[in-house]
This record gives sequence, structure tokens and C-alpha cells, in this order.
Amino acid sequence: MTDLFPSHGGFRQLRSFQVAQQVYDGTTVFCNRFIDRRSRTHDQMVQAARSGVQNIAEGSLASATSKKTELKLTGVARASLGELLLDFEDYLRQHGLRHWHKDDPEAVRVRSDRSDKSDWSDWSDEFFANTMICLINQASYLLWKQMKRL
Repeated sequence: MTDLFPSHGGFRQLRSFQVAQQVYDGTTVFCNRFIDRRSRTHDQMVQAARSGVQNIAEGSLASATSKKTELKLTGVARASLGELLLDFEDYLRQHGLRHWHKDDPEAVRVRSDRSDKSDWSDWSDEFFANTMICLINQASYLLWKQMKRL
């Protein structure tokens, strides 16, 4: 006997979800440390990061009944992370800080390191923002691959 609906969910095993979750956690810490909690930017950045994570989960859960919905929500997750990417780039530019290029040794190191990046206690704002940019780009690439597969 076959199931009425195909299997779905499993978003916690998706690398895109795991990286997006690191981005959400890191963005929350970054904003609490470096951006006034009462500012609209603080709220928007945290909400964009949250939206990335939540839409990956929601799209995965919807996959049993609608691949179209899954694709749409995966796209929304990617767009939310794209908005967040611009916020981190703006932060670096507005504070006169260095923005790592894709091939800079620091960026390469962040991309190749799969360890948990949750000890943010002694990170400078420049290092922190650049690390978040690397992780956002990584999550966005993984989501793009998922969308192509869908």
C-alpha cells in the first residue's frame, strides 16, 4: 500500500536549514551587541533572519501536498536572507569597515569550517558581520540548489 502523501518535513537535516539557523542565531547576537535595540534596523535584521529559517521549515512541511508551495516558500527564505545580506553589507560600509572578498583567506576559512560558530563573545563587529555574510551566501547557494531540484 502506498502513502497518500509523499514523505515531507525533515527540514532539520537540510544543510540550508542548519546554516540559516546559524545565521538567525548569529544575527540576533550581532544586533544585540552592535545595533541599538530600539532601532527599526535591529528588528528588521532579526526578522529577516528568522524568516529565512521559518520559511525553509514551512516549505519542507508543505512539500507533501504542494511542491509549488514548497518552491515558493524556499524562494521567500532565500529572498529574506538576501535582504539580510544587504543589511550586513550596509553596516560594514556605513562604519568604514572592511568587506571580505569571496577569495580572501578569512572568507575561505569560514566557508570551509563546518563547526558550530556559536561562540561570538569576542568577535569584532567587522569579523562578525563578514562571517554572517559568508554564512548567508552559503545558505542562499544551498537554497538555490534546492529550488533547482524542485
